[in-house]
Amino acid sequence: MEIKDIQNLIKFVAKSGASEVKLEMEDIKITVKTGAGAAETTIVQQAPLATAQIPVVSQVVPPVEAPAAPAAPAAAAPAAPADDESKYLTIKSPIIGTFYRKPSPDKPMFVEVGDVVSDDSVVCVIEAMKLFNEIESEVSGKIVKILVEDSSPVEFGQPLFLVDPS
Repeated sequence: MEIKDIQNLIKFVAKSGASEVKLEMEDIKITVKTGAGAAETTIVQQAPLATAQIPVVSQVVPPVEAPAAPAAPAAAAPAAPADDESKYLTIKSPIIGTFYRKPSPDKPMFVEVGDVVSDDSVVCVIEAMKLFNEIESEVSGKIVKILVEDSSPVEFGQPLFLVDPS
């Protein structure tokens, strides 16, 4: 199983709303747990034992919903700044790691404020466990704000860029 497959599994679990998914094969065991706004991934890999048919076992546990009462005080906050940014789409971090705006120190930035991005445009890289993962935009539009400093740690689902879709 390649890192791209693992990243796709993490994205799928995050979008599905499941709180836990386990994938077990003869040579690898993966557990993806989500909850409280963070994702936890455990990967245990062993040397391949034999070339046999690989059984896949998965378990999806439905998420437990938090009570909606605490959201009411947040709605009472000033709405003027939120209205300015509500027309923009966000590009969020699909993984936990370190955010970089350049592919390497001697290369130019992937995107700047004012640049136009389309679906699948690479906007940054995030380093996770010594692997540099290219992060692609899932929206089209113009970058209006970069929300994270270069070389900063980012969390799963953390907004990275604001994009004006018009």
